[in-house]
Amino acid sequence: MQDGVVGVDLGGTYTKFGLVTKEGDLLAYDIIPTNSSIRYQQFFKELLSHIQELQSSLDKPLNLRGIGIGAPTGNTRDGTIESASNLEWDNHVPIVEVFEEYTNLPAILVNDANASALGELLYGVAKGMENFVSITLGTGLGCGIVVNGELVMGKQGHAGEIGHTTVFHNGRECSCGRTGCVETYVSAPGIVTTVHELLAENGLTSTLRNITDKDLDAREITQAALAGDKVALEAFEYTGQILGLKLADMVACLNPEAIVISGGLAKAGSLILEPAKQNMEKHLLDIFKNKVDVLTSDLSEKNIAILGAAASIWKELERRDAAVYEGEKIKE
Repeated sequence: MQDGVVGVDLGGTYTKFGLVTKEGDLLAYDIIPTNSSIRYQQFFKELLSHIQELQSSLDKPLNLRGIGIGAPTGNTRDGTIESASNLEWDNHVPIVEVFEEYTNLPAILVNDANASALGELLYGVAKGMENFVSITLGTGLGCGIVVNGELVMGKQGHAGEIGHTTVFHNGRECSCGRTGCVETYVSAPGIVTTVHELLAENGLTSTLRNITDKDLDAREITQAALAGDKVALEAFEYTGQILGLKLADMVACLNPEAIVISGGLAKAGSLILEPAKQNMEKHLLDIFKNKVDVLTSDLSEKNIAILGAAASIWKELERRDAAVYEGEKIKE
């Protein structure tokens, strides 16, 4: 019987989940609304019911080994989701404890950006790399760091919060309660804000002026930029420059061989990557110049979060198996 794990991407609006082999094959996946208006215990029971249905739909039986969960503000050390602003549950949700109780399977929780980094390490363009940084550009800016082949976790599993480093003192207000955070500029909402500011500051002709505030999003801006809209192009240039500046800081601290970019905003491709690369190189120390690749993830957007969560539990199972093996050797 083939071994597999469950990968869960718990988001504020939707929860994606799938069954994944050790080789990274996504055998089946599904998506349900994240209902945080009910008790978390009830929602997780409903989620597990959907996972069982997914498992039953397979042509061949699958031996489930564990469950990996990626979630915002996930505390890996304690197995809890802490003060997630997009969820209505308690400030500390013991998700690992609940999943292990309901399934009798080992479970691990990682923050969603770290899950993406593990997905890239095991299954993506960073496979085989020892040192790289994974950047996710979506509603916010997520970051996962791999050093010497291992994910950098920090004390509570929150390492890598580059999105909440400051780019401008007294800058834009951030949902974290601070001002000037990078993700208020380099993210899907961030570029929308930039476009609004540009439209207010200059009289340039732009198709974006014809879009209502509620309908203006990163996709519309990307389409406008591809069509040559000057305001959209300027917004991407500005966003890319700020991203490049912060990437240069990360290179100085970590000396990675590559930076992998994923997420919805990364779909803009060269529109954001070229100014980011140019500004990164501009601000790098000479010892780092032209030595760091900036790559686009080759894992599809719908799968990367699931694969990353699955990768986290596969890594944890490997660690536990190694610990058991070492224990047996000592007994001998």
